[in-house]
Amino acid sequence: MLNYLWAGMILTGIIFGAFNGKMPEITNAALDSAKDAVTLCITMIGVMAFWTGIMEIASRAGIIESASGKMRPLIRFLFPEIPEEHKANEHITTNFIANFLGLGWAATPAGLKAMEELEKLEEGRRNGIISGPVRKKGIASNEMCTFLIINISSLQLIPVNVIAYRSQYGSVNPAAIVGAGILATAVSTGAAVVFCKIMDRRR
Repeated sequence: MLNYLWAGMILTGIIFGAFNGKMPEITNAALDSAKDAVTLCITMIGVMAFWTGIMEIASRAGIIESASGKMRPLIRFLFPEIPEEHKANEHITTNFIANFLGLGWAATPAGLKAMEELEKLEEGRRNGIISGPVRKKGIASNEMCTFLIINISSLQLIPVNVIAYRSQYGSVNPAAIVGAGILATAVSTGAAVVFCKIMDRRR
């Protein structure tokens, strides 16, 4: 669907420019945008590599495991049906910490691993190994839905990616977005938690 949407927008712009004699401007804009895209990618690759490395060092040093223990009450509140020692808890915690730091790209691998572990949890329930509500294969569990919604709402204390974008495009004060980012993502995450809890009770 997105492919059709973007293709339609591009074609509409080209046709509009052709009928209004703006084809040279469109060509120049396309070339300039391509150059800017490459420059931005190089900048963001550096940021992503740095913070992904930091997260890996933190994981090997046991910081993530320690943080997982401190965040256990929060994880238990959000995912009461996940067993305390299940591996999904660690990956969910890693994902949350990466999102707190505004590292969407670094959060993605942990998020995928968390979903894999939640699927294993569902398989264990279907086989009677783990207690909890049983669903047919292919149907998302409450934990999967809750994790996805909170991951999308993404509370960010330090929006590193946005700061990097602002710095790349010449912002005088790239970090000025921090306060607004915390407020906006706190509201979205709060709404996500309330929604998930209401839906859990209905289920």
